[in-house]
Amino acid sequence: MIGLDLNAGALAPVTDEVELAPLSVEGEIPEALTGTLMRNGPNPLGERFVGEGVLNWWPESAMLHAVAFGNGQALGYRNRWLRTRRWQAHVGGDNGTLVDTNPNVNVLQHGGEILALAEGGPPLAVDRALNTLGSPLAHAAVAAGMTAHPKVDPASGELMYFHLSPQGLRYGVLDRAGQQRVEQPVALAQPGMMHDMAITATRSVLMDLNVGFDFSMLERGFRLPVCWQPARGSRLGILPRLGGEVRWIDIGPCFIQHVVNAWDTGPDSLIMDVVRYPWYFKPDAHGGFLPDPLGVLWRYDIDLGRGAVVERQLCDLNVELPRINETRTGRRHRYIYTVAQPTEVEMRGVVKFDVERGAIQIHPVAPGDQNSEPVFVPNPPGSGEDDGWLLVCVYRQATDTTEVRVLDARDIREPLATVALGRRIPAGFHGAWITD
Repeated sequence: MIGLDLNAGALAPVTDEVELAPLSVEGEIPEALTGTLMRNGPNPLGERFVGEGVLNWWPESAMLHAVAFGNGQALGYRNRWLRTRRWQAHVGGDNGTLVDTNPNVNVLQHGGEILALAEGGPPLAVDRALNTLGSPLAHAAVAAGMTAHPKVDPASGELMYFHLSPQGLRYGVLDRAGQQRVEQPVALAQPGMMHDMAITATRSVLMDLNVGFDFSMLERGFRLPVCWQPARGSRLGILPRLGGEVRWIDIGPCFIQHVVNAWDTGPDSLIMDVVRYPWYFKPDAHGGFLPDPLGVLWRYDIDLGRGAVVERQLCDLNVELPRINETRTGRRHRYIYTVAQPTEVEMRGVVKFDVERGAIQIHPVAPGDQNSEPVFVPNPPGSGEDDGWLLVCVYRQATDTTEVRVLDARDIREPLATVALGRRIPAGFHGAWITD
């Protein structure tokens, strides 16, 4: 996304907060689809992004979007900036009365709370109407900050996380109610950019990769001080679920932005699937960055007994923003749902990849249009891993508006229903299905 115009097309910010109901629907929304799709992302309070490229897009102010479903209908849409000190400074007022954070990356429902998650900063609790409630009550243990990609075990309800700060790296576990079970430091000689993690039924996996911090970039005008550092090397850190010694395993130089899933294959072995880049944020000779390569699905087969790893590419498609049926988190999965990335500046199309058969199914999105990550919603009876729906926000260039497509996860080629919002949801990061 280097050199990309952030103020045009799918990325362009919106300048207001609205509530829209009812919403126009083409097709038939399943009766069992009852809940709210929430989407998070950067949206500047000053109405325009300043600069260009992902390093100026990523740090902007957090805005949530919500589309509610029930009784076979799309009940309404609303959007809200999160009420943080940054927001308060923009609208005027005492900066000290709100939380100093920017949770613009992800959304999580856990322990009776809905959390908007930051890239390492404190999470904020919100309600289904997108009102900011402040620091989470049930999750007070992570009020200092945590990753935007914690992992929840669907069997135990435990939440595994890490927190990377200037004071170092810490790993922790919360129980299903949000109370602290484990917290321990993890020694790193030189902390780098750690965006995601993985869990199995018994272990957690951390990643120490080739993208690191360079705080001199702040003096050169960059808002996010990270870049490719070939001397760092890349490695995976595997530790027991409830804490203990971290076992580091070297892997080939790379950057992994998002994990698909991981699972145990034996008492001393596990597999982790990811979207991998051979390099990322690589400086050029003129003080900028080279165009980033495109990501591919990649597998790490880890043998802790031998201290070895076998890594290989799973398919040839360029993809990002992978999701699974999250009832399979930490267990072997068969299906991966991702966004197709035909070029560096496009997120266009949805891919269903069958890991066991190598089969690929594609939901097409027209040239000029763009789409968000697919959020998987299990069908309540849950008869199979792909028994459910995908909800995908699709930006339509011709009308400068967004629609939400409801896809049958078993066959994603044609939508079951299309919900027209009549306005744009800017391209963003991650979302979640919030149950009622």
